[in-house]
Amino acid sequence: MNPTRRTVLLAGATAAMVPGLPALQAHPAEAAGVADAAGAAGVAGATPRAASLQPYASYWYPDFLPFGTPGPGITWRSLKSWRAAEDTDLPFNASTVPLAPRFTPAPANATARDAQARIQSLVSFGPTSGNPSQGSATADYYALTHWAYIDELVFWGGSSGEGLILAPNAPIVDAAHRHGVRVLGNIFLPPAAYGGQLRWTRDLVQKDAAGRYPLAARLVEVAAAYGFDGWFVNAETGGGDPALGAAMLGFLRELKSLAAARGQRVTWYDAMTVNGTVSWQGGLTSQNEPFFLAADDMFVDFRWTAARLASSGQRAERLGRSRYELWAGVDVESNGWNSTVNWDAIVPAQSPDVVSLGFYRPEWTRNHLPADGRAPGDFHAADDRFWTGRSADPSRPDPADPWRAPAVVVADRSTVTSVPFASVFNTGHGLRWYEEGRVTSTAPWNHLGLQDRLPSRRWAVHTEGGGGARPAVNFDFADAWCGGSSVLLAGELDAPVVLDVYATRLPVGVDGVHTVVELTDRIDEGAVKVELAVATAEPSTPGSTPPYRFFPVNSANTWHTTTVQLTGLTKGDTIHALGVRLTPAAGSGSAPAPVRWRLGGIAVRTAPAQAPAAPTGFRVTAASAGDLRLAWNPAPGTVRHYTLHRLLPDGTRRFLGATCQRAYFVGGLQREQGERAARFELRAVGELYTSSDPVTVTRPW
Repeated sequence: MNPTRRTVLLAGATAAMVPGLPALQAHPAEAAGVADAAGAAGVAGATPRAASLQPYASYWYPDFLPFGTPGPGITWRSLKSWRAAEDTDLPFNASTVPLAPRFTPAPANATARDAQARIQSLVSFGPTSGNPSQGSATADYYALTHWAYIDELVFWGGSSGEGLILAPNAPIVDAAHRHGVRVLGNIFLPPAAYGGQLRWTRDLVQKDAAGRYPLAARLVEVAAAYGFDGWFVNAETGGGDPALGAAMLGFLRELKSLAAARGQRVTWYDAMTVNGTVSWQGGLTSQNEPFFLAADDMFVDFRWTAARLASSGQRAERLGRSRYELWAGVDVESNGWNSTVNWDAIVPAQSPDVVSLGFYRPEWTRNHLPADGRAPGDFHAADDRFWTGRSADPSRPDPADPWRAPAVVVADRSTVTSVPFASVFNTGHGLRWYEEGRVTSTAPWNHLGLQDRLPSRRWAVHTEGGGGARPAVNFDFADAWCGGSSVLLAGELDAPVVLDVYATRLPVGVDGVHTVVELTDRIDEGAVKVELAVATAEPSTPGSTPPYRFFPVNSANTWHTTTVQLTGLTKGDTIHALGVRLTPAAGSGSAPAPVRWRLGGIAVRTAPAQAPAAPTGFRVTAASAGDLRLAWNPAPGTVRHYTLHRLLPDGTRRFLGATCQRAYFVGGLQREQGERAARFELRAVGELYTSSDPVTVTRPW
């Protein structure tokens, strides 16, 4: 990887981590420089171990462990010794959301392309150790929402003092899968400067007596048990020889073969060559071609040039592979959208894309903010700037913006293809928890697994005639209908505006009367007429307003749900887009009037909403003081997630958490006055946000 970035990272990370790490007695010279690939201190979501029952994301060494004693909060594990039946944290870490199919709507602008370059994103959501399995009690988190532009997400990290092989935690996989994005675990064999030992590379590619690679099979087994989609292999420990290069190639071929049989994928990182040495090529060459052919795709190191990428794309095609199976690394860890990038070498404006994009560490959008400026709204404003561009509207990109944002390069995708469909615009973190407009917990939180399928293009606003005032649109955390956030449109309106909410492929039922859209909204300020916008065809040109039909909505200054019957639509129609039109009460041509309007939820159904069946077997599986591990048997049928509440002595309920898994950890519980036992309620929540009857369990104090 880029030596300048490495130097900066090493300087900061080593100072943060070395004091707590053991001496690696087998190779004392290499033990001097030990750093985490995730950047160690200050990473989003970093949480110290608070209790022994707290489950964390899993990480391993290939086989043999370092000599000495692990640092505080670190558990050394061997992948070779891992067995699913013995993994007590597996119920907390296993994804339950299947990978959703995607489609590509008409592009949001004239430059976004389909079937060419795509995006792989390497993200560190937390440190290698101490990364909670199911979210934590802070809203300060990299709550990625722009999944529509990403094909693959790599759960980046790894550390010579903690573990080298990382399995992504369940909330990230659940959120990604809901948006049709594959998630890869990370195998990081670090350079010697990071404490890397060649022994670990040899451990990974060891053969058994039958000539097979046992850890290749174990990696595929882990991905299947945890529910993610494959592995990113990053072998950067120098000092190898041709024999090691041949062993790595054999291992990679077997890993891909076994992975493909389970629907998994493998990405190779451009580092080790066929000679077993580490020599970053910055392109597809004879030195890494066999590894590229053995994998599904390859992340090209940052040393690329325009000429190397052009020749790499041509070389891939001569091999019968797609040029877009090469991800050109773009390092945004330090400067985000201020990074200097030769965009025309990857995604030229006037000719077909050369290769695909590989973003390294886009969580800069969170990390660069000052500690007192990391409220959810601050983060999303920065993240929107990164993914959408300076204009804040993918249908109106700013041609003078030096940052070529993904929204102006690649076509967005959507997974909203079947009914019932519902969203409460939950981003997966918040300052409070809301249920039907009421605050049921005042604690900040994050849990990406609770994230809804979110609008794929944010935010496309169409003004009458293309002119007029454009209001600001964003996720807002000051109030919500359910979860932690709502959509807030605010500004001065002098004419009707249409907000695109979802690109869809939703079939209409027997007739429009039987296809129902429920819209939950609230007018906070101003006088506006609100209408549901429904399009049964694509817009005439990229970025133009879809051919909407409009249906009245009974909005009020309190949260209100309007049930809209889609009269005029017939069986065989397909809903291509859902939106909202706001018209100022004074009408066009009048003085602009300030408006604040919230969208709290939307649902589409063709049958009455039914509550799911209740889960069974709700139980405490482990307890230590105020910390509990809870588990249950899944409710039959389709369940979106489960919610957990505590029943208080005064009869009220307090929200404790929610998850897509069948197990949950609750920490730091305290006895309420006069309480002899803590009582908990569990409910299953369906796709339309209907809840099952509760099941309960008590825990004596």
